[in-house]
Amino acid sequence: MATVTKVAAAPTKTPVRPGPRRGRPLRWLPLAPATVMLLLFLGGPIAYCVYIAFTNMQLTGASSTDFVGLDNFRRAFGDDGFRNAVVLTLVFTLLSSLVGQNTLGLALAALMQRASRPVRTLTGAIVIAAWVVPEIVAGFLLYAFFRREGTLNALLDWLGLPSQNWLYTLPILAVSFANVWRGTAFSMLVYSAALSEIPKEITEAAEVDGAGGLSRFWHITLPMIRRSIGTNLMLNTLQTLSVFGLIWAMTRGGPGNRSQTLPVFMYDQAFNKSLIGYGTAVALLLLLVGALFSVVYLRLMREEV
Repeated sequence: MATVTKVAAAPTKTPVRPGPRRGRPLRWLPLAPATVMLLLFLGGPIAYCVYIAFTNMQLTGASSTDFVGLDNFRRAFGDDGFRNAVVLTLVFTLLSSLVGQNTLGLALAALMQRASRPVRTLTGAIVIAAWVVPEIVAGFLLYAFFRREGTLNALLDWLGLPSQNWLYTLPILAVSFANVWRGTAFSMLVYSAALSEIPKEITEAAEVDGAGGLSRFWHITLPMIRRSIGTNLMLNTLQTLSVFGLIWAMTRGGPGNRSQTLPVFMYDQAFNKSLIGYGTAVALLLLLVGALFSVVYLRLMREEV
């Protein structure tokens, strides 16, 4: 009769939950100096601006500054100048950022992929040169280009075409064109990097299947650089919303208030009219507009589950 040997089952170990690590707080120690600096030099001024926006602070030497609550914001929404600045800011952003810089930057990046090396080098140098020029210098250059006796009218006169005072008749279009001229290089660089990451095998396979250039661009290129498009649109929009020096150098928001975007309106109220509290409230509303644009772009860029 065979003997059956029973093997005792190995005792199962109960998993031990790791307790709180004593060294975990030390992980944040290297970040402490940077965190303190951010709170001191970034968070502090922002908090102070929020406080000023709820006061009637002025630059006229008033003896006291009083807390006025939401009065500055109510005044803004009832101010025709503020509403005009909001509309012009949206027009300026749409023309110069969403349409101008984004579209022209993508077109240049796509064309430079097929161009020869000398053409790419020359085009890139010209476009980037406009970008690295300081904003105030670019403003004076474009002022000289669009003014009544400027370069554009001289070319139109030479061609026998009618000229006009562009900074008076079409000021918002002139400053929008100036922003496109100066800022397209950023979009071109972003899209050049994105297009270079597309595998050539995909486009070559589509070309073998008979897809034309426009069809490949629409159905292959654009979907593959969708996140780069969203990132570029968000950064361009935020930069365009804060453009001040370019407009101030060209038109100072004029004639009248026909090119007075929100940054120019804010400066005029805070420093020309000495209404620091009201101007800071407008600045917070501009910050809110930028935050709304960022939220929209981030939601559009979110990957589908």
